[in-house]
Amino acid sequence: MAARGSRAQTPANALALTSPIEAVPGVGPRRGAAFRRHGIVSVGHLLYHIPHRHEYEEAEAPIGSLVPGRIVSARGEVEATRVVRQSRRPRFEAVLADHTGRLDLVWFNQTYLQERIHPGARLRVQGKAQRRHATLQLVNPKFELITNEREPARAGARFRPVYPASEDLPSSVIESAVAGILDEVLPLVEDHLPEEFRRERELPSLAQAYRIMHRPRNEDELRAARRRLTYDELFLLQLGVHLKRAYVQARLHAPVLRWSPAIDRHIRARLPFSLTPAQNRVVSEIVEDLRKPIPANRLIQGDVGSGKTVVALYAMLMAVATKHQAALMAPTELLAEQHFSSVSRLLAGSNVRFELLTGSVPEAERSSLRSRLSAGEVDLIVGTHALLSESVAFQSLGVAVIDEQHRFGVHQRATLREKAGDASSSPHMLVMTATPIPRTLSLTVFGDLDVSTIDELPPGRGQVKTRWFVPDRSEEAYAQARRRIEAGGQAYVVVPAIDGDSDGGGSLRDVRSTVQRLEAGPFSGLRIAAIHGRLKRETREQIMGRFRSGLIDVLVATTVIEVGVDVPNASVMVIEQADRFGLAQLHQLRGRIGRGERESLCILIAGPQTPEAHARMEAIVKLSDGFALAERDFELRGPGELFGSRQSGLPPFRLASFPADLDLLNLARRDAAAWVKRSPMLDRPEERLLKSRLLKAFGHALALGDVA
Repeated sequence: MAARGSRAQTPANALALTSPIEAVPGVGPRRGAAFRRHGIVSVGHLLYHIPHRHEYEEAEAPIGSLVPGRIVSARGEVEATRVVRQSRRPRFEAVLADHTGRLDLVWFNQTYLQERIHPGARLRVQGKAQRRHATLQLVNPKFELITNEREPARAGARFRPVYPASEDLPSSVIESAVAGILDEVLPLVEDHLPEEFRRERELPSLAQAYRIMHRPRNEDELRAARRRLTYDELFLLQLGVHLKRAYVQARLHAPVLRWSPAIDRHIRARLPFSLTPAQNRVVSEIVEDLRKPIPANRLIQGDVGSGKTVVALYAMLMAVATKHQAALMAPTELLAEQHFSSVSRLLAGSNVRFELLTGSVPEAERSSLRSRLSAGEVDLIVGTHALLSESVAFQSLGVAVIDEQHRFGVHQRATLREKAGDASSSPHMLVMTATPIPRTLSLTVFGDLDVSTIDELPPGRGQVKTRWFVPDRSEEAYAQARRRIEAGGQAYVVVPAIDGDSDGGGSLRDVRSTVQRLEAGPFSGLRIAAIHGRLKRETREQIMGRFRSGLIDVLVATTVIEVGVDVPNASVMVIEQADRFGLAQLHQLRGRIGRGERESLCILIAGPQTPEAHARMEAIVKLSDGFALAERDFELRGPGELFGSRQSGLPPFRLASFPADLDLLNLARRDAAAWVKRSPMLDRPEERLLKSRLLKAFGHALALGDVA
C-alpha cells in the first residue's frame, strides 16, 4: 500500500471535494477532529476556507548571514529563554540558533510568550535586524512555531496566507493541509459563471481565484482573486433578492384596494394633524402600490418622530374601507401596547373594530379574538409575534405592517404574508423602521423592498441638545437634569440592566439600585417610578399612564422605552453607561424626548474603554440626524454588526466590506437584475450549478424555498 504522504493518483484513492478532511495528507483522526470543530469537515470546506489576510515574508536566510538594518527572516532552535522584569516594560527574551550563528529575540510586554516558546522549540522569525553590542537582535519579531521538521526553508520571498484559526488549529497547520491538496483538487472546481460573462467583467475563474488566495505570487493577483470572490458573494445575494421579488410579482396576487377622494377625506379626518409634505409623498407612493394586484413590498423609513405610524395607519384604514383586514406587528409588547393606545385614540367613535393580541392577553380572550379575526369580525389588529401563531387566521388580510422591521427576519415576513389565505395570495406588506438604513445596506439586506423615506419632522418639535459627561462628573449631570424637572419637565433615566444579576458580574447599572440611588441622592423628593420588560402588562400600562399624566417626575427604565413611547412633556433623558449601547439604540432612546415644544436635554454618562466606543459617543453628541448617524454607524461597524445575521437572517459577508466594495455591489446588483429578467426562475440547464450555489448560500436566509 502506498504511504499516505505519497498517494498514488488512482481513481480509488484520488481526492474529491466531498472527501472527508481526514483524507488530506498529514491530517489524522486527532487533527481531523480539530478541523471538524471549526466546520471544516471535507476537502471542499478546506479549499473554501480562505485566508483573512496575507503577510509579506522575506526569503529565509542563515542566521550568520543576516544584515543589520534590514527586514530579515530566519529559522532555528531556541537555546534559552528568560523573563526580565527590571523596568516598567517587562520583556521576554529568547536565543535562536542555527549552524551559522545565534540571534537574540526580545518581546516587550509579552511575557506570556514563556508559555509558548520553550528551549528546544523550533521557530521561524521575521523582523528588522539590529546590532546590539556584539550580537544581532530582533525586537518584537513575528514568529511561527515549526511543527513539521521536514518542512524545507523558503528560498524566496512570498505572501504568506494567514487563516482564521485557533489555538487547537493554528494557521500554519491549515496552510500545510491546503498545500497537500491544492494542486490535486483545483481542477475539480466548477465555475458557476460563464467564461464570456467573466471575461467582460475581468474576473478570474473560480479555480484561479482559490489558487491565488491560498498561494499568491503578487499583490495584483491577490486583488483580482479577492475581487472575484467578493463579487460572487454580492452577486449571489442580489440574485436571490431579485429572484424572490420576481416570484412575488409573478406568482402572488394581492387585493386591489379602492381609493377615492371620499375615502381620503374620511381617513384624514381621523388624523390629529395635517400631514407633512414628506408624509403626503409617501402616502401617495403607498396608495399607488395598494391599487395594484401585485403585492406591495415597501419599506417606510424615517427619523425618530417623523410620523411613520400615521402613514401606515392611512394604508391600514384604506384596507378597512375596502372591506379587508389590516394587521400591525411590533417586536415588543410595550411597543404593541403603545401602538394600540394611539390607534384607540385616533379611531375612538369610529365603526372600525380594532383589537390587541400579545402573549399577555389571557388565553380565553385570545381564543375569542382568534375566532372573531378568522370570521372577519375584527377589522384592524395590533400585536406582537403572537400574530404569527399557526392558530391565527384572517378572513381577508389586505395590509400587513411590520414595525421596527430589522428586529424581524425574512421568515417572519414570509409567515405574515402567508396569513392572506390561499397559496397564491398575499397581503400588501409595509415595513417600518426608525433606524435609517444606509443606502449601501438597503441594496443588500433589503434589496427586495421599495423604499419610501419620510425626511422631515412634523412642526412644533422642541430642539434636543446632547451632552456627554464622564462618570466623575455625573453629579453635575444630574444637577442639570433636576433643574429642568423642577422647571416643569419630566425625565427618563435609562440603564442597561433590570437588576444586579442581569449581567452575572454586577458591572452594569440596573433599574432597582438606580431608583434607590436617585431617591437618596440627586432626585430626592421627586416622584420616581421604574418600568422594564418583566413587569406585567397591566402594571406597565398603569405606570405609563401616570407618567403621561404628569403624576411621575422621573421614569427609570431599560431600553424597553426605546421605541414607541410618546410623552410630549418628557424633556430630559439621562443614559447611564451610554457606551454600552449602539449608535442606533442611543438615537432611538434620545427620540423619546423632544416630542413637545420644550427644549430637551439628553445626557450621556459614559467612560468609553475602546476607540470605537469613544467614536460612538462623539458621533451621537455631534449628529442629530438619524440618517447621518446611520452612515456613521455603518462606517464604524459594517453591515455584519449593524444588521447582522441575528437581525436580518443573512450570514455575514466573508469578504465584502463597505464602503470599499460599493462599486462592486452596484455592478452585482445590475448583473443580477439583468440575469433574472432573462431567466426569472434560473431553470435553464446551464444554470443548475448557479442555482445550487445560490440556494446553499442564501436559500434559507432569503426564504427561497418557493423558487427552488
